[in-house]
Amino acid sequence: MVSDLERMKKERDKWYQLAIKYTKYYAGKFATVPRVPVTKLTDFAIWYTPGVAAVSREIHKNRELSFELTSRWNTIAIISDGTRVLGLGNVGPEAAMPVMEGKALLFKYLGGVDAVPIVIGTTDRDEIVDLVKKLEPTFGGVNLEDIESPKCFYLLDTLRKELKIPVWHDDQQGTAGATLAGLYNALKLTGRKLTDSKIVLVGAGASNVCTFRVLVAAGVPPGNMIVLDSKGILHPEREDMDRLMIRNPWKYEIAMKSNKEGVKGGIPEALEGADVVIAASRPGPGIIKKEWIAKMNKDPIVFALANPVPEIWPWEAKEAGAKITATGRSDLPNQINNSLMFPAVFRGALDAKAITITDEMMIAAARELAKFAEEKGIHENYIIPTMMEWEVYPRVAAAVATKAIEQGIARVKESWQYFHDRAIEIIGATRKTLELLMKHGIIPPFPD
Repeated sequence: MVSDLERMKKERDKWYQLAIKYTKYYAGKFATVPRVPVTKLTDFAIWYTPGVAAVSREIHKNRELSFELTSRWNTIAIISDGTRVLGLGNVGPEAAMPVMEGKALLFKYLGGVDAVPIVIGTTDRDEIVDLVKKLEPTFGGVNLEDIESPKCFYLLDTLRKELKIPVWHDDQQGTAGATLAGLYNALKLTGRKLTDSKIVLVGAGASNVCTFRVLVAAGVPPGNMIVLDSKGILHPEREDMDRLMIRNPWKYEIAMKSNKEGVKGGIPEALEGADVVIAASRPGPGIIKKEWIAKMNKDPIVFALANPVPEIWPWEAKEAGAKITATGRSDLPNQINNSLMFPAVFRGALDAKAITITDEMMIAAARELAKFAEEKGIHENYIIPTMMEWEVYPRVAAAVATKAIEQGIARVKESWQYFHDRAIEIIGATRKTLELLMKHGIIPPFPD
């Protein structure tokens, strides 16, 4: 009899083979397509010389016009140094490029955002900061991707302060926001409150460090959370605290603020009496054991988000008493997917011409995701929308844009309905364009 693990490995290998075959056939995932009509030679007198000189003069008088008179309003950079790629680790910038192209495809298809992959030949954090700052005049936003921890924390914090365009690190904010959205509804189904729940975070890398910060911003007392890294529970008396203070001040701060009861040890000790566990550590199974789940409070919530194999299989967690389970996989119920966040968050931030993306904007996005699922009818196997429910993206975009206005960081001040309708129009046009390109064979069908 074929085990579930063997079946999933065979399924994974099938997708691996198809990915190589089709990527080679299509020679990459995206190309530049003109936005303007060209029907005769004199059209170039408008789009290029001599007409373009007038556009440049206007922007020279007021640089803000670059968001209206160029494609900057809808174009972002995807920046990666290839040091922490999609469960593969440090594979370098060239090997990171296929992932960045895939990200660009998701940005366009789900959010109508033009995203340009830029993989860079340096891993030095200050060089990366300098490079991104120099690219700012070209782009309306920056998405940091697949960059190792703790460097990713430094880059996000620094660039958010120094740039006047939205900067986002999807491995941090995207995962944290989607996690919060799923958690809102999981707590409703189990009769819990965010402010009263004991939450355990297994893993202290990019996603869970940010998840901790976002949960605090959403109302969770930091002392109600216990966070573990590969060495065990973070607490002020751990012998490596002095080193952490220098090498990873973000993790050090968590150690100082969390774990009000002073619990020590590993995952078993942390889970005893907990309401929620959010694991974003290393692929399982067996990282979290059934007997540890059994020691949690009644009807616990188990998010096991490691890919490709979660820290504990959902059915094992259910057998141990879990009420709600979620993973990072699309073939299992309740996929906590950052693809639900980043296309819509950037759509809203770009349409509002926001100067940054705040934690409050992330929380607004998470609330809208949760609200959408609740309106459709949440249950144990549906706590968060799927990527196929595309109507959620304009709603999230509008929530993000209006929150930016509330916080005084938007250049455009319009209504929720304006941003919602605009997002529908832009995302809809993207889908229609793709359909037409496929219909007319410009994008050929998959080869046999």
